[in-house]
Amino acid sequence: MAGHRINRISEDIKRELSAIFRTLKDPRISSMITVLRVDVTNDLSYATVHVSTIEGEEKTKESVKGLKSAQGYIRHELGAALKLRHVPELRFVADNSIAYSAEINKILKGLNIEEDKSDEDTEISE
Repeated sequence: MAGHRINRISEDIKRELSAIFRTLKDPRISSMITVLRVDVTNDLSYATVHVSTIEGEEKTKESVKGLKSAQGYIRHELGAALKLRHVPELRFVADNSIAYSAEINKILKGLNIEEDKSDEDTEISE
């Protein structure tokens, strides 16, 4: 039962943080920042927010520094949006999984894999 509540609160926090990030004016925070995952502790005292940008790992780390400096404002806005009795303390973590997957995609597209043409040849000769 409690697991369902934690999952629901995690998803609510993720959705609201995405909206709050769009309102931030800090130049360190990338406009292409994405909230990948939010992990909330069972007692709702801490929430670990995994963020990433398409622009690379360096820009993600810079964005995390900006988010840490705006943590008080973000937590205040989150509390107003969610109406929780206790708003968890936010911990921002840079996650480079988007850049990693983009790099893998680029490598896969660079491979010259020829399709199996023997199936096409048998269909034409019949």
